[in-house]
Amino acid sequence: MSIIILIIAITAIISFIAFNNQEIFEKYKFNVGAIQHRKEYVRIISSGFLHADIMHLLFNMMTLYFFGPVILQGFGNIGFLIIYFGSILLGNIFSLFIYQKQPWYSAIGASGGVSGILFAAIAMMPNIGIYFFFIPIPIPGFVFGLLYFSYSVYMMLNPKQWDNLGHAAHLGGAFFGLVYAIIIQPQSAINNALFIGIMSIPLIYLAYEIFVRKRIN
Repeated sequence: MSIIILIIAITAIISFIAFNNQEIFEKYKFNVGAIQHRKEYVRIISSGFLHADIMHLLFNMMTLYFFGPVILQGFGNIGFLIIYFGSILLGNIFSLFIYQKQPWYSAIGASGGVSGILFAAIAMMPNIGIYFFFIPIPIPGFVFGLLYFSYSVYMMLNPKQWDNLGHAAHLGGAFFGLVYAIIIQPQSAINNALFIGIMSIPLIYLAYEIFVRKRIN
């Protein structure tokens, strides 16, 4: 648990500093133009330590706190760090690819890393119960995964002006966590293949839209 608390503490401290320092916030947030034209690659990782507000920070860190122990138990400290930071990295690289023609596009938050942790846990324990506020009945993890991927893919393909969430980073991070878990623990993945397949349907559809229909780029 110590590694989880350490990441939460560091993320909270940096986020609170950036809340009160717009210069730091602008310098380290994910921004396509800054990465492409000024080669400020640090933003691909540093944006994972910034958040829009306290609720954004709280939601991400609570999810990390509750699902992180599952990853620690299954993959250890090193595996946890690989999944968390690998998911942030891949999530933002995927965002860079998706929005490469939109230099104004910006995003912040640890959601990519948190998504990777969450979906690695679901891959190992597809029936893990996920609770939502005020709903006393848990939703099976693989059902949540299907709904999560479906919503993120829909919002990516049908962007709304009011929606400021980085769905591409969420998807890239979740995909990394899912694939890492499958590679490292293939027997568990084989046992849970049906559930993983169900969760992956929206991703397959997204790949078709991006690479075959060229819908986004």
